[in-house]
Amino acid sequence: MHIHYLQHVPFEGPGNILDWVQRGGHTLGATRFYCGDPLPAVETLDLLVVMGGPMNVYEEARYPWLADEKRFIEQAIAAGRRLLGVCLGAQLVADVLGAKVYANTDREIGWFPVEATQAASEPGLFAAFPRQIDVFHWHGDTFDIPAGAVHVSRSPGCANQAFVYDERIVGLQLHLETTPANAQQIIAHCADEVVKGRFIQSPQEILANPHQFKAINCAMSELLDRLTAAPAGGGAM
Repeated sequence: MHIHYLQHVPFEGPGNILDWVQRGGHTLGATRFYCGDPLPAVETLDLLVVMGGPMNVYEEARYPWLADEKRFIEQAIAAGRRLLGVCLGAQLVADVLGAKVYANTDREIGWFPVEATQAASEPGLFAAFPRQIDVFHWHGDTFDIPAGAVHVSRSPGCANQAFVYDERIVGLQLHLETTPANAQQIIAHCADEVVKGRFIQSPQEILANPHQFKAINCAMSELLDRLTAAPAGGGAM
């Protein structure tokens, strides 16, 4: 299986997704927009992973490659490819699917619990996902659930944490891929966002418990196993 990921800034990489790729013996490609890397042909990939970043989906004037990225995501969906969007990546997927992306009431930065919705307990990609789990967050925007998608996760700080569309497309506002090294990089580059707030932790709190990272990385690996085992969709939008 060939995996391709889209990366927006150097300090928000794929984290433990790379470990999952290596364990599975998959091939891997990357488009790093901050380096000007080209996009591949959609037909060459089996799974597209869209990573996070500090920009917003509506900042095309400041980041012109966002328009190309949205068209590429749309092509991948139409071609029936499997797709995982994380944070900004999930917002981009939601935007392509016609949902609204906007500022959340509160920023979420740090470790806070998410819970599965009742719909997540139905047979599907999230059927085996923990009913409640502390996950890593770093976001200010959120999205509406796209029409036709299943809302599968929420938190006190953000109602729409995850969705599944056509059983082959997953949008995660939350982070499951983050390792301690990833978190340290985000803290170093985005320290100005760590201010007082209901759902904002200090860098010390974020890095205090390494076992939290192991738990979310395990959840990400299990989700990727289920996503890549599912049959590719028909490409309808």
